[in-house]
Amino acid sequence: MNNLIVFALAPVVAVILYIYVKDKYEKEPLWLLLLCFVFGAVVSVIITMIISALYEQALPLYYSDNIIQEFVRAFLVVALTEEFSKYVIVRYFAQPKKDFNEPFDGIVYAVMVSMGFAATENIIYVLGGGYQVALVRAFTAVPAHATFGVLMGYFMGRAKFSPNRKLLNFCGLFLAVLFHGAYDFFLFINFIPGTWVGAFVSLAIGIFLSRKVIKKHQDNSQFRL
Repeated sequence: MNNLIVFALAPVVAVILYIYVKDKYEKEPLWLLLLCFVFGAVVSVIITMIISALYEQALPLYYSDNIIQEFVRAFLVVALTEEFSKYVIVRYFAQPKKDFNEPFDGIVYAVMVSMGFAATENIIYVLGGGYQVALVRAFTAVPAHATFGVLMGYFMGRAKFSPNRKLLNFCGLFLAVLFHGAYDFFLFINFIPGTWVGAFVSLAIGIFLSRKVIKKHQDNSQFRL
C-alpha cells in the first residue's frame, strides 16, 4: 500500500517541481504553496463531492451509449464541477494574497491547487487499480490536471493586475473547463472505436498552449533582470 501511494504521488511531485523551477524570478513562499496544495487535496475534493451529490439529485445520468448524455457528464458534471472547486481556492484564497505579486503566480498557485486535487484523486484510483493504473495516470490524468491548472492560472494571473478582473478570471475557468471537458468526453464515448485518440489530441494541444503561456509570463515578469 505504501509503495502504491508513492507511485501515485510521484508524478504530482514531478509537476510541482517543474512549475517551481519555472518560477524563475521571484519564488512563492513555501507555506503558501503548501496551503494551496492542501486546500486542493481536501477542500476542492469536498466541494466536488457536494456538487456531484447535488447533480445526482437534480440531474440523474446513467452510463449508456448516448453521446449527448456523455457530453453533459464530461463538461458539466465532471469538468465544471472539478475546475470550479479549484477555481474558488485560487480566486478567494491565493489571488488576494500580497505574495501573489506577478502574473506568473497565477500559474503557480493554480497548479498547486490542481496538484492537490490530483494527488487525492490519484491515490484513490491507484489504491483501487494498482501499479498499472499508476503508470497510465502518471502520463495522462496528472499531466492533464496540471495543464488545466496552467491554462486557468495564466488568465487568473493576468486578472489580478487588470481592470477586467472578472472577465479574465472567467476566461481562466472557462478554458480549464473546455480542455478538461474535451479530454473526458473523448474518453467517455469509448463505445465509439478510436475516440480515445481525441483525448490525447486535446491533452497535447493543452500542453503545447501551457508551455507557451508559461514562457509568456516568464518573459513579461516584472522581476526579470
